[in-house]
Amino acid sequence: MNKVRILLADDHPQFLEIVERLLGPTFEIVGIVGEGHALLEAGLILNPDVIVTDISMPVMNGIEAVDELRKANCTSKIIFLTVHSDPDFVRACLAIGAIGYIFKPRVAVDLLAGIREALADHLFISRFDIEESCV
Repeated sequence: MNKVRILLADDHPQFLEIVERLLGPTFEIVGIVGEGHALLEAGLILNPDVIVTDISMPVMNGIEAVDELRKANCTSKIIFLTVHSDPDFVRACLAIGAIGYIFKPRVAVDLLAGIREALADHLFISRFDIEESCV
């Protein structure tokens, strides 16, 4: 059976290493990019099953890149992995077709579950604790 193919996008290399170590044993990481334009290009070329992206990235932010991917008929499941806990960000991401929204401080707890839920076409949103929002 083929592993689920995942594209990662974040402008923090150390954080990407953590995510790659977390996902690598279970999923196939087909690409890692550090900015939004590269996300757009890689998403269209690689056609991953799942895209895990940050919101705040240089050149083009994650929301803009995903919006462009959707306009280009990209069918990848989209999960935002971000520090932004503002409900306006959550709404903006869901409005462009994201199926997951994971708060970075909860990556170890929520990312694997969020990907599994996305693959089952179920919405997954991290719990946002006040203590975590202050980190």
